[in-house]
Amino acid sequence: MRQAPTRLIPWLMAAAVGALACTGAFAQEPPKDVTVKQIKLTEAQVKSFVAAQPDLATVAPKLQEAGDNIDPGLQSELDGIAKKHGFTDFSELDDVAANISIVMAGLDSKSGEFTEPVEALKKELADVTADASIPENDKKQLVDELNEAIKTTPRVEHLENVELVKAHRAEIEKALQ
Repeated sequence: MRQAPTRLIPWLMAAAVGALACTGAFAQEPPKDVTVKQIKLTEAQVKSFVAAQPDLATVAPKLQEAGDNIDPGLQSELDGIAKKHGFTDFSELDDVAANISIVMAGLDSKSGEFTEPVEALKKELADVTADASIPENDKKQLVDELNEAIKTTPRVEHLENVELVKAHRAEIEKALQ
């Protein structure tokens, strides 16, 4: 059994039920044992990622059922979908998805302006720390979660990805609904 492509699973499951709120799904961090391979995205990769979403949504229930491990048949199906959309294999599609995710996590949902996700998390931490209306137990939990997220959230290595993803933001969000 192979390790499931965990970075893409939340999107696939959300797309399958048609309940994806883009900023929420993209804000999910990958598991701590998954290192994001940052790549310089191409327009073709972003368009292919968008085009692949309907096919990926059809396998989302199978991925959810498989949990952390997927069988060779499902892996083959994922690779087939990736190849159909111009990727070498599902691993390449997963890398593209992760890089899009990093950028989308830093885009303001209203203005579309980009802030490094780490900086946004630091601002949120300052806001939570200063908010006297949050009960102490809840505040401690939020602070711990935000500190962990700050430690594990990568900075965008390829800043040109920001403009590329921004240019296709509406298509990405629509495809993930």
